[in-house]
Amino acid sequence: MRIQLHFSPNYYPLPFNHLHFLTGALHKWLGPNEEHDGLSLYSFGWLKGGEKVGAGLMFPNGARLNISFFNSENGWRLAKGILEDTEWKYGMRVQKAMELPFPRFGSSARFLVDGGIVLRKKRPDGSRQYLKWDDAEADAALTRIFRRKLRAAGFEGPHLEASMGFDRSYPKPYFKKISIKETEHICSICPVWVKGSPEALRFAWLTGAGELTGSGFGALI
Repeated sequence: MRIQLHFSPNYYPLPFNHLHFLTGALHKWLGPNEEHDGLSLYSFGWLKGGEKVGAGLMFPNGARLNISFFNSENGWRLAKGILEDTEWKYGMRVQKAMELPFPRFGSSARFLVDGGIVLRKKRPDGSRQYLKWDDAEADAALTRIFRRKLRAAGFEGPHLEASMGFDRSYPKPYFKKISIKETEHICSICPVWVKGSPEALRFAWLTGAGELTGSGFGALI
């Protein structure tokens, strides 16, 4: 299930690094749940409709946000939580929540990113190195994470042959640094190609690409 939230305009500038506020709101609306821990089988994008004003963002016409769940039950729980408390931050509140229809998928699809994609690999010393869209290992990392999520969701057989990779023909890819509290992440802004069964492609549309999809990275549209 994919739900699009429509927020009212904000009274005060929203900090550029606000993804942790969105994560907190998501879990407030969901209530007690297991989605906060472990592998995220859901994703949410970045707020749309903002204008840079000084050291923050203003949304004079309100904001839009997409939130997607593999388990539709969590989508209904989210909607119920929002009905009980529509307030978010900086004077913004949810004015409308609407379910978006599933696209029809074949055996391959190109997705735009609704939030930058985070990929990392472990170094020999145990630390982690960020992989950008043009790194040779990036596609293998995308596919590895994608298949791990498919297995966690109960997919078997041919579904697990699905693959994911960056669209290197895209003319304007770039990477961006985003902080969540005290941690700075490097993410890639570049479309991805997904190949596999229609069910696997729908799963990618819902759960996103790469790491930290439950923290506002890697959502796909």
